[in-house]
Amino acid sequence: MPMSAAEIEEAILAALPGAKVELTDLAGDNDHWAAKVTAPQFAGLSRVKQHKLVYDALGGRMGGVLHALQVTTVVPT
Repeated sequence: MPMSAAEIEEAILAALPGAKVELTDLAGDNDHWAAKVTAPQFAGLSRVKQHKLVYDALGGRMGGVLHALQVTTVVPT
């Protein structure tokens, strides 16, 4: 069973308190998502490290219950 938008958002917010998460279902199948994550924790980090924080928040569910996730990270202004 695919991971729901609510579950994805909950996992990211648990790891990155104060973040803003915007999710888009790319294929209409609840299995291919785009996430725009705005978080103060990204300040000073490379884009790769920012994305790693998001993927780490999902606790190894990528490739399993979460098939695909396109990530965009933003440092709040």
